[in-house]
Amino acid sequence: MFQYRPVLIIVGIALILGLVLWFVGTLGQLYTSVALTSPLLANLLLGLVLLLLAVLLGVFIYYCVQFFRPATKRSPTLPRVPLRRTDAAGETLQAVRQQVAQIQDEVARQAFEQRSRDIEAELARGHLQVVIFGTGSAGKTSIVNAVIGRMVGQVGAPMGTTDVGEIYPFRFKTVEREIQLIDTPGILEAGLLGGDRQQRARQLATEADLLLFVVDNDLRQSEFEALRTLAHMGKRMILVFNKTDLYSDDDLENILRRIQQRVQNLVAANDVVAIAARPQPVTLDRGERIQPQPYILPLLRRMAAILRDEGEDLIADNILLQSQRLGDEARQIIDQQRQRQAEAIVERFQWISGGVISVMPLPVIDLLATAAINAQMVIEIGRVYGCEINADRAKELAVSLAKTLAGLGVVKGAIELSTFALKMNVGTLIMGQAVQGVTAAYLTRIAGKSFIEYFRRNQDWGDGGMTEVVQEQFQLNRRDEFVRGFVQQAIAQIVTPLQRNPLSSPPSPHEIPNQAPDRQG
Repeated sequence: MFQYRPVLIIVGIALILGLVLWFVGTLGQLYTSVALTSPLLANLLLGLVLLLLAVLLGVFIYYCVQFFRPATKRSPTLPRVPLRRTDAAGETLQAVRQQVAQIQDEVARQAFEQRSRDIEAELARGHLQVVIFGTGSAGKTSIVNAVIGRMVGQVGAPMGTTDVGEIYPFRFKTVEREIQLIDTPGILEAGLLGGDRQQRARQLATEADLLLFVVDNDLRQSEFEALRTLAHMGKRMILVFNKTDLYSDDDLENILRRIQQRVQNLVAANDVVAIAARPQPVTLDRGERIQPQPYILPLLRRMAAILRDEGEDLIADNILLQSQRLGDEARQIIDQQRQRQAEAIVERFQWISGGVISVMPLPVIDLLATAAINAQMVIEIGRVYGCEINADRAKELAVSLAKTLAGLGVVKGAIELSTFALKMNVGTLIMGQAVQGVTAAYLTRIAGKSFIEYFRRNQDWGDGGMTEVVQEQFQLNRRDEFVRGFVQQAIAQIVTPLQRNPLSSPPSPHEIPNQAPDRQG
């Protein structure tokens, strides 16, 4: 557009000059005729016209300047980005609370609200949580003893000594906050009781600001899987290789190198430390046995450095992680809640559609006729998922899906299924009407299930498009056990009324009972 501006302005100037010349000639004639009778009036008229011309000229110049000035782009208003992680954690928690408010189940909502209050309390707490995590034989309690500097449990006891998370407070001089060291039950233990302790240990690990993952040899596969899960959750970890006094220098170096190689994508090399929290007693030449001092200095230095430099961010990250997990759980509850409501809508409209077609039989199943019913179903399903769909858009979606059903051969397959299933249950007199009604109900069900997936994906059919969603729903709803149950419901809803009165009017939406959603399809 910019390259045409000079041409436009030249044409405009020429046009204006022509008009000015015409105006001046006309004004001269008018002035002469008025001056013959009243010279004063002629002068006043001339002055007024000249003033008006000056104003018009000023306006013309102003708009010319604006016309040639380059357009300035307004910077888009960007959302406010929290400057601190604590702010981000607080805002995420607030968003989670808004989600929780949508949960309809009173008990579940209250439970989620209590958990959100607990997380908020964690955000305001004044201490750092360091959790020791590992198998029951890795020496976790020995590490606690060495760090705290006093005996706090049964050192060297068999697996399963620590039944619950035990908390031991201490401080580093370089860290302002108090530190709570939490010993957890051992993981990977056998038996039901061991499984309960393992679940508690994993829960404590996910709530930690800093995690000490303790091993006493090269990583077993089960330990590696647990460590990888925690790392992918975003937990800040120190991998502690304990009981190094049991190995020769060469063996120790080889094991440490293998551990670092295996966890290089999960834990930084300087976060892998080797210690001996409770070295084995040593027998002197004279037969005297002495207990060496714990060697935990590398662990203490690394803990102090991380908690000093990253402590505040670790708390915020931990709260953010817990909030996100709570939000994910709330979304699952809301999704299940919405799906139950949407399936009830599909259940209702499938029998409406079947009833209408059964009492108004057509030579073939008229998908475009049932699309009008499906359009209203789309509107109601969209409303469940918080999407307001107008009637035109709903009809467009319904017609598009009807054409997809026909193009994929689903209509033919539905007729065959309905015919086969009804042969042993329906009299010959109304067989054609019954097949059409049941088929229409079946197709409406597939359409409704497909639309549920569409709205669950935020009005997106996914990479495979509508075709893939429809095919998937058809396969799910053609299983023998489902078809048998569906036909039995169809007989009660469609066939039985036809047997009583083949010319009966179709049921209205209010006459169709709200069936419990079927879980098989």
